[in-house]
Amino acid sequence: VAGADGLLVVDTRGTRRQGERLRDEIRRLDPRPVHWVVNTHQHFDHTFGNVAFDDVTIYAHEAAAERVRRLCREDGDDDPLNAEVIETPLRHPDTTFSSVSVIELGDRYVELLHPGRGHTDGDAVIRVPDADVVFAGDLVEESAPPSFGPDCFPLEWPETLELATQVMGDGTVVVPGHGVPVDRGYVMNQRGDVGEVATAITGMVQAGVSVDDAIAQLPQADLPWDPARLHDAVRRGYAHSDPPPPRTLPLIG
Repeated sequence: VAGADGLLVVDTRGTRRQGERLRDEIRRLDPRPVHWVVNTHQHFDHTFGNVAFDDVTIYAHEAAAERVRRLCREDGDDDPLNAEVIETPLRHPDTTFSSVSVIELGDRYVELLHPGRGHTDGDAVIRVPDADVVFAGDLVEESAPPSFGPDCFPLEWPETLELATQVMGDGTVVVPGHGVPVDRGYVMNQRGDVGEVATAITGMVQAGVSVDDAIAQLPQADLPWDPARLHDAVRRGYAHSDPPPPRTLPLIG
């Protein structure tokens, strides 16, 4: 995101080398200095490139900043990317927010919003109001189904996406954490799919089905994605089956 006072980068990729390649490509696109980085959440593929950006202020939600750690891939010791991840020094975010924040870029500003927990507990949405662009992080994915990992919050994810759409209009360009840009309609459709997963998990909890039996029953649940991708969603849903308090987003601007 380019402003009169410099550039802001959303996420920095997953290793030092990937971060350096990103930094060099940005320099080819725009000679202005990078002064700000925002991490949309704590996972390594969005944060480990931070080390390539010297003399910048790195922002993240307070939960994400606390949990940036060495989350390595599990593809095997012979995976070259795994070795790069292990060798990359960590650069933690140094400025955090709990609900909302604003970064002034000179002739424009950028809003940082935490609509709630979903993909992780530290998900941030970045809005550029004058360009009508929203960076959604891994709350939204286009190139693959949303990732329900061991630190997800599947029962809260639907409401979190619902709140995130409040800063989107019909013409908003939404940049997902993975894949090509989408629109608000796409996000609403994905919110519906995530809601189906949450509803299925809640139903099995209320029916007294055990966690193991719930995972075994996933293939019969008629869910929008491969049941094998949802095992962590079930485990996490059972662990957090008490409903959270309702959330609202404070207004900015």
